[in-house]
Amino acid sequence: MGDVAILMPTLRRPDSLERALRSLFAQEGVSDRVESIVVVDNDPAASARDRVESLRPACPWPLIYVSEPTPGVARARNAGLAATDAPLIAFLDDDEAASPGWLAALLAAQVETGADAVFGPIAGRAPGAAEWLKPYLERFFGREGPAHTGVVEAPWGCGNSLLVRATALPGATPFNTSADQTGGEDDLLFSGLKARGGTFGWAANAWVEEFAPPHRATLNYTLARAFAYGQGPSQTAAHERNWAGVLRWMIIGAGQTVVFGAISLCLTAVGSPKRAELYDRTARGLGKLFWIKGFEPHFYGAREVARLDALAAPRP
Repeated sequence: MGDVAILMPTLRRPDSLERALRSLFAQEGVSDRVESIVVVDNDPAASARDRVESLRPACPWPLIYVSEPTPGVARARNAGLAATDAPLIAFLDDDEAASPGWLAALLAAQVETGADAVFGPIAGRAPGAAEWLKPYLERFFGREGPAHTGVVEAPWGCGNSLLVRATALPGATPFNTSADQTGGEDDLLFSGLKARGGTFGWAANAWVEEFAPPHRATLNYTLARAFAYGQGPSQTAAHERNWAGVLRWMIIGAGQTVVFGAISLCLTAVGSPKRAELYDRTARGLGKLFWIKGFEPHFYGAREVARLDALAAPRP
């Protein structure tokens, strides 16, 4: 029996799911460490079941299929945790593909740093995107960090991470389901971990690729996400009833909105491809200002299921 389970929530992305799983089957140097791979199907129709079953013979470890029919990103992560008792939990998203040394690098970094949560770098991929937009999109969907493995001050998101269950994932349902439709469940989780004295680490060699599907590889989508990312610090401070912190983030957001908004207007006037980056920074500033309930963009759960249903519906 190994000591690490790999959790992968999925929602109606069978080909992407298969790519992600096959990258896990090819992991090197961890044959005795993996307890299981847990796929959490967040589609009410349980559409991933057949694809998972077809891949089971190729998996070198137990492959667990879990159906969580109520759509929601936090709910899916909690359901995956309920399916395993492993003391270490690695997360890989279904739009990612891990390099062969990914898990070994995360595990080695956790030993080296002693951190409660370890994160790795992500290479963003946006095939088919407009040439002027592609560099921005690949940075947006990617993640850069220090050149070397070590302890870091701030956390990243759950995608491409390794968490010590006893300290980083307290209780039966550590992910807050209030974030089911909007995301940000990992912000709340890691904010709580930091408040408890938890530590974070960086695994410089734990590379994964993240592939942006066509509906996400657009400026409209990324700016909505940038706005939501901007809301994160303000919302986390509000969740902790740290009203001085909320005010601080709102002041920072106001400054970002004014400065980056003005620069983005200038870059737009001359047609600079760098304008996308400034749109992004402006959107993050606006998010810090407009953080209250009612302004959150919805990317997950019921909204995503409705979008997929609309795409699948026959056209008249």
